[in-house]
Amino acid sequence: MKNCPITCIIFSLFFCLTLISNPTFAQDLDAGRSGKVEPQYLKGVEQLTKNKQIQKAFQSILAQQKRNREELILLTEIPAPPFKEEKRAARFSTILKEAGADSVWIDKVGNVLALRRGKNSKRRVALDGHLDTVFPLETDVKVKIKGDTLFAPGVGDDTQGLVIVASVLRALEDAKIETESDVLFIGSVGEEGLGDLRGVKHLFSNQSPRIDSWISIDGGGIGTLGIMGLGSYRYRVTFKGPGGHSWGAFGLANPQHALGSAIHYFSKAADKFTRTGARTSYNVGRIGGGTSVNSIAFESWMEVDMRSEIPENLNLIDSLLKSSVQQALLEHNAMKRMGPALTVDIVKIGDRPSGELTQEIPLIQRAMAAATYFGESPRTGRGSTNSNIPISKGIPAVTIGRGGKGGNAHALNEWWYDEEGYKAVQMALLTLVSEAGMVNP
Repeated sequence: MKNCPITCIIFSLFFCLTLISNPTFAQDLDAGRSGKVEPQYLKGVEQLTKNKQIQKAFQSILAQQKRNREELILLTEIPAPPFKEEKRAARFSTILKEAGADSVWIDKVGNVLALRRGKNSKRRVALDGHLDTVFPLETDVKVKIKGDTLFAPGVGDDTQGLVIVASVLRALEDAKIETESDVLFIGSVGEEGLGDLRGVKHLFSNQSPRIDSWISIDGGGIGTLGIMGLGSYRYRVTFKGPGGHSWGAFGLANPQHALGSAIHYFSKAADKFTRTGARTSYNVGRIGGGTSVNSIAFESWMEVDMRSEIPENLNLIDSLLKSSVQQALLEHNAMKRMGPALTVDIVKIGDRPSGELTQEIPLIQRAMAAATYFGESPRTGRGSTNSNIPISKGIPAVTIGRGGKGGNAHALNEWWYDEEGYKAVQMALLTLVSEAGMVNP
């Protein structure tokens, strides 16, 4: 980090390991595989970059750097956990109106949408950044500036993505670029955690405007493009019993003990299962319950995340979780010496579909060609982002990076600084115009 004092480096290391080279913000995308760009798309992007209007748009992006930094700080300091994005959405909608969109509205689930009409409205291309962060409402999100580095929860993931969306819209307006297709500029809700992609799920329901191509900004460097969706299931498992005094009611079935057994059985079975075959993961992320050290809990719960590259493995590890929970329930009910039996609730709180697109799809070729123009050797990877939904439906979609340098995503000491961050904005514009089509290029 440029001009970063030793104290800030220690602060970063204390919370988590920073990435060593060209760090990204989070595990939005895996390292992926090398991308092969067809010559026709490289040529198409090169021709676009020679266009005077595109050059003017690129200059506009360079001129916006101070404004973009100010908007990044402004939006970062508006808390926006999943289901509580309203204030950030209201401010972002104002930014898009001021940027020159033809119309701006907030839909019934809270997504901000700005339409820029094209010459031919038969197609619609979307450029998306998500409004929400992983942090609770009470989190201190005041941006701290050390040297040229910004420190704040959510400053990169994905507030910088929102800034890019607005900056691209302004550049198109400044350069008076007309596209063939309509373009939707989006600030989506519910990408993180228990938000469960609710914003983009709504956008691809029958109740929303049709979207033919989808571009999300939600990665780190601009060289890795997400074209494969990492599927996940998430559950909240709750054991319930009568509860009581640890001495006076000893012999009641204990929800805490049952939960511990369930975790043990699941961990053993899942460990064996995930050691071979398609990559699959599992994690007990949160546990809770009980009232005091000398009380038998009346309730004990855990939240579980499971992911896999393929739906079959996801369904199999799902069955392992459920069978482990039932095994623990039966075992601890058999152990009780008095009182009613334990019960268990297994509630799915997250369902993100998997899917894959091929590198040959024109949108993906255009994005890889744009990355190549900026000196990258493009790679295509797998991740859990808003693109999961269109990918699972076979709709052309790609997740591109927000650029700059940053790290410690999902941590209180997240950081970002603007090292050639303009390239990510220019790449987003170039990919968007390539896909939407430029009138009289």
